[in-house]
Amino acid sequence: MMRDRAPEGDVALRPVRTGAAPADRVTGWVAVAVVLIAWEVLCRLLEVSSLYLPRPTQIAVALYDLFVHKQAITDLAVTLYRIFGGFAIGLVCGVALGLAMAVSRRLQSIADVFIAALYPLPKITLIPLLIIWLGTGGPFMLTISALGALFPVIINTLLGVRQCDQGLVVTARDLGASERQIVRHVLLPAAIPSVFAGARLGLGVSIILVVAAEMVVGKLGLGARLYLAGQVLETETVFAVLVVLAALGIAVTKGLDSLDTLANRWRG
Repeated sequence: MMRDRAPEGDVALRPVRTGAAPADRVTGWVAVAVVLIAWEVLCRLLEVSSLYLPRPTQIAVALYDLFVHKQAITDLAVTLYRIFGGFAIGLVCGVALGLAMAVSRRLQSIADVFIAALYPLPKITLIPLLIIWLGTGGPFMLTISALGALFPVIINTLLGVRQCDQGLVVTARDLGASERQIVRHVLLPAAIPSVFAGARLGLGVSIILVVAAEMVVGKLGLGARLYLAGQVLETETVFAVLVVLAALGIAVTKGLDSLDTLANRWRG
């Protein structure tokens, strides 16, 4: 049997797998190293002032000084608590509300109006209002983080339930399963991939909102540290904090990917 061949001169396209192979990961880090080396060399050759663009080696020194001498580990811990504490609240509430909307047409018709109005609203614009209502302490930070995660999780949970095979629901009802059992054993497992997609989006928004809120009102946290460094023109420290936030983003993304893999095994 003859195999199908791509026409000469054309490239046969294949879908890229989500999980990166070890060689792909090495390639990515090599690209990062090349960029850093080029950055260092160009800054030295062009004698760029560190006030505008510090070299990677200067940023590394500032990063070491930040955690060894300036006790930035406290700021990191505070920011992580605010991000993940609020994100956990938003995740639980978002999944619960998404499932409830999926099984209740009346609730969905009511909630759709509020979601359509509030989801496109830039959450950062709520900071002044939340400060008036909650002050500038822990409840404010947790609320702004939870709001960042809530709507993406609701929307993706609802989407995941809608994509569930209705034959499975009918079969479960025929076998005598209650509504709660159908939600727990049929609808929720079917929605897990979409829930994780919403969680990725929501966690990214939570990080942005918490850092922005810390820059506005925070006395502790990476956002407050970033704003203070900018005020006194410590460009190396600004880049060092940005490196920490970038590393946090990588860790969060890879962590959610691992959890998604485990959840899909449970789902299967």
